[in-house]
Amino acid sequence: MEHRQLGRTNLEISPIIMGTWQTGKQMWVGIDDRESEQAIRAALDAGITTFDTAEIYGNGHSESVLGRALGADRSRVVIATKVFSNHLAHDQVIEACHRSLKNLGTDYIDLYQIHWPPGSFGGPRVPVEEPLQALEKLLGQGKIRTMGASNFPRALLETSLAHSRIESLQPPYSLFWRQAEEQELPYCRDHDITVLAYSSMAQGLLTGKFGPDHQFAKGDHRSANKLFASPHYERVQAALEQLRPLAAEKDITLGQLALAWVIHQPGVCAIVGARHAEQAVQNAAAANVRLSDADLDRMDRIGRTVTDHLDADPVMWQW
Repeated sequence: MEHRQLGRTNLEISPIIMGTWQTGKQMWVGIDDRESEQAIRAALDAGITTFDTAEIYGNGHSESVLGRALGADRSRVVIATKVFSNHLAHDQVIEACHRSLKNLGTDYIDLYQIHWPPGSFGGPRVPVEEPLQALEKLLGQGKIRTMGASNFPRALLETSLAHSRIESLQPPYSLFWRQAEEQELPYCRDHDITVLAYSSMAQGLLTGKFGPDHQFAKGDHRSANKLFASPHYERVQAALEQLRPLAAEKDITLGQLALAWVIHQPGVCAIVGARHAEQAVQNAAAANVRLSDADLDRMDRIGRTVTDHLDADPVMWQW
């Protein structure tokens, strides 16, 4: 798998990144730790060398499972984790980083990200300079190797970049969720900030496995995803039917087609989760899919039959 430079750093990351929100179990259903570890190992064996987690994913559980799964292979991988919006006061950031280091079983974090802007979800409304100063301190101590942001709008990115070198932005982005194209993606390209797209398969919608009458089990947060609600869901199903022939032409899955579209966007890598080893291997194979300009144009038109009907709110869930 061909690797890419992270921002302006010397870190090399895989274009397909394994996300581990589901590994934390909280807000998901039917997750097994042993299967999660096997999926992480399978991803590494298949060429994925970059793994994304966060302290909030199961209150450290995802980080702990990831750390155990990677074990002695720590030096082969890039680990990204995130500090949540309730821990953005200076000393809280330092403490959160130390907890993450312990959970992951490592003495450094490759990419440490602010998960949501200050004030999100009832967190303290501190100026963004405060957590950035804490990250700078951690950087100077060698506890983190570089800094990133997640869910930041362009204006906050601009403010942040005036104080610290942010190397990555993590927004929701997929063929069916493209608000970041308006402001954040162009800004990142202009400033050599790598985009790490989360929910790159629209939380599983782009696998084509959810039929018209699908109902999520109680406790699965995806039931609050706007794309699963009418009338968007009906448009999604129609768009998937238009995408199936292209996937068949290339002898790949719909999910691989969707991931390939994301990583064909300039400066964008795709974060994608996996419950099982087989899913992780399939995800990794998307890095080998080649899409022509005609393919991309065709997918763009299909994707817009969904996205043209969405509002500008980048948050995917109705919480």
